[in-house]
Amino acid sequence: MPAAPSPTSTGTASSAARSAKQSPAKQPPAAERVYAHVKQGVLERRYEGGTLLTEGELAEAVGVSRTPVREALLKLEVEGLIKLYPKKGALVLPVSAQEIADVVETRQLVEEHAIRKAVPASPALIERLTQLLEKQKEQAEAGDLAGAAVTDRCFHAEIVRSGGNEILSRLYDQLRDRQLRMGVAVMHAHPDRITKTLTEHREILEALRSGDAEAAVDLVHRHVSWFSNLARGEVR
Repeated sequence: MPAAPSPTSTGTASSAARSAKQSPAKQPPAAERVYAHVKQGVLERRYEGGTLLTEGELAEAVGVSRTPVREALLKLEVEGLIKLYPKKGALVLPVSAQEIADVVETRQLVEEHAIRKAVPASPALIERLTQLLEKQKEQAEAGDLAGAAVTDRCFHAEIVRSGGNEILSRLYDQLRDRQLRMGVAVMHAHPDRITKTLTEHREILEALRSGDAEAAVDLVHRHVSWFSNLARGEVR
């Protein structure tokens, strides 16, 4: 006959089973949940520039006390997304023309260097960019502007990362939130722009596929420069 399980082992197993049933999935700390909620809302324009957010409203929306709300808002102020006003709340900062100009200048410096370095493009890079282009097309057709903006940013980031310069990649990553916010704003303000963006991405991909570095650099320059035109009130 098989040996009967000892009372100790049985008790331990039962206790573990009860703990597994009783322990809910561990949530992130309250301040992190508030931070993610507000940041996502700003990036996706659910909280547009000029919106005043109060601690009480945010605490209720996320289901936390006001203390973690204050902690999250301080972090978001450091990142330049909001401005805190004591006893009033947090103002979501609009995207300024100067911010657009600064981001465009930095993007041009990094991306034009990166795409020149990417030629000749590896099969892996071509495959990844092809996948992202198809994904962005599907998002555009579904009206998912926030998703399309994220994929847009990923398309360019893949080219930057392909150069293998970790310092340059980290610098580019620091622009991520600003790029996403601007991208969503542009797509809402100019919904027809997504079609042109897809065309320009396709042209950049073809230049990489054909190994034409000069054409690729020129295409990236014109593609990114559109944001500068937007900042000056010129739209092409």
